[in-house]
This record gives sequence, structure tokens and C-alpha cells, in this order.
Amino acid sequence: MDISVIIPLFNEEESLPELYAWIARVMKAHHFTYEVIFVNDGSTDRSWEIIESLQKEDPQHIKGIKFRRNYGKSPALYCGFERAEGTVVITMDADLQDSPDEIPELYRMITEDGYDLVSGWKQKRYDPLSKTIPTKLFNATARAVSGISNLHDFNCGLKAYRKEVIKNIEVYGEMHRYIPYLAKNAGFPKIGEKIVHHQARKFGKTKFGGLNRFFNGYLDLLSLWFLSKFGVKPMHIFGFLGSLMFIMGFIAIVIVGVTKLYAMSHGMPYILVTDSPYFYLALTMMILGTQLFLAGFIGELVTRNAPERNNYKIEKVI
Repeated sequence: MDISVIIPLFNEEESLPELYAWIARVMKAHHFTYEVIFVNDGSTDRSWEIIESLQKEDPQHIKGIKFRRNYGKSPALYCGFERAEGTVVITMDADLQDSPDEIPELYRMITEDGYDLVSGWKQKRYDPLSKTIPTKLFNATARAVSGISNLHDFNCGLKAYRKEVIKNIEVYGEMHRYIPYLAKNAGFPKIGEKIVHHQARKFGKTKFGGLNRFFNGYLDLLSLWFLSKFGVKPMHIFGFLGSLMFIMGFIAIVIVGVTKLYAMSHGMPYILVTDSPYFYLALTMMILGTQLFLAGFIGELVTRNAPERNNYKIEKVI
């Protein structure tokens, strides 16, 4: 199979028929073999009924996954990636803001140019300023932290992947924003970008927004950076910081003690060690250092094993 198209969605009943008809036209015009996987992320409207009706009309090309509740975009992509069978995997949003006409060129860049991943760049956007300004700040930070300097839009929903990429990365939590970074850390460094057409939303309103999305993005980026650097060996950072603080605290206590002994031996006035504020600062550093060291040791034992992390309740699969 040439292409798998994965479409996560939440309450997009108006867009689905038009979106699938558009995708089908593009696929037939270019003679692609394909599948379209709709992942219904706990929609409360008629989205699933529409997916079922589309699947009855075209059972050869349409698949569907229905979550029992809303989990988020990353879980939807994770489950879609598991079922995808195409040589090239395309992800796009269901709101008709991503154009299926971009699919042939994205496919070519993967199969002919040899990219592992191609991310869309909505150079001209039709989103409100409340969304575009935080997006620019977020992307600048993501470029600096990830080292992927050629991407302008990490969070663009329209992306193309070599099949091996999506089968070797784990998208969980809200990590869909950082799939290029995940791919790079998994050993797929050839990441490209394509300017794509961005359309104004035709139906409803955006399901994403708010300050929590902005701050959560930075927290996820910090988490991913830490895991990529120290996730396998947490002792390397916790053990280092803990040992450093313990040694500094120990040296400070020795200095306090030696200072008192020197004053006593020379008949100079002195104070009790326990009356010195430096003693308590040094003791605190030693305690914190010990705790950090133990945290690193425990983290080394755990090493991010979480068997229930991607356990999502799926109500129905078609």
C-alpha cells in the first residue's frame, strides 16, 4: 500500500464527508493505493455515525477507531500509527484547513528525496493572533532546544513519514507537537519541510487554544529534552548534582569546624559550631545532595517503564 492517511478528530461532523471526498479525488488522480484511518477522539456530535456511513460506502479504503472518551491528539495519533500499513504515512487535521492536494508532493519527498519525515509549514495562516503569536514563540524555542533549525512549524498537523519512523517512535501525553524531535532522537535525522496551503476554517471553531496550551507546550519540550539527554541514565544528572551538593556541604562543615579549632588553639574568641548559620546551610546542602543522589538511583531503576501509559479505551474499530 502506498499511503496511509491518519485523521484524528473531535466534533468535526460537518467536515468529514467533504474531506474524504477530497482525499479520494487526489488519490485516484495519482493512482495511489491508500487507506484513510479516522480516529474519533471522544466526539459528542455525529462524527462517528458519519465515519461509519462513509466506511459502508467505501469499505476498501476507510478504517475507523472510536475512543470511549476524549484523550487528546497524541493518543489518537498513537493508535492510528499502530494500524497504519502504508509505505508513507500522512497525518492531517479534520477541519479542512489542511489541503489533501499537498499529499502527492509530500509522498514524492519521502520516496524520491529520501526524507524520513516532512513537516508542513503554514507560512500564511488564517488563525487569530491569540494563536499565531504563541505559535511563533513556541517554534523558536523548539528549534533552539531540538537542534532542528530548518523547521518553522513543529506543530503543523500536515506531515508525511516513512513507515519505519512511525513504527519506532512513541507518541504519548501531548508529545504530538514534538514528533520531529522524537524522530530525530529515534535515529531518523533527515527531516524536511514543505510550505503548505492553509485554509480558513469552514465549519465550527478551533478545538485548541488558551494559555494552558502555550505553557503545556513548553513543559512538554522541557520534559522531552530532559528525557532525551538523561532518560536512559538519570543518575548522570541527579547523581552529579547530588554528589556536587554533598561535597560542597561537607567542605563547608569542615571549614566551620577547622575555623573553630584554629580560634580555640590560638586563644581567640569563637562560637559554637551549631550557632553558626553556615553550619545549617552546609547541613542542608548535604541532605539535599543525598536526596538528589537517591532520586537518581531510583530513576535509574525505573528508567521510564510505564506499561499503562498508552492503554486507551477503544470502544469500536471498523
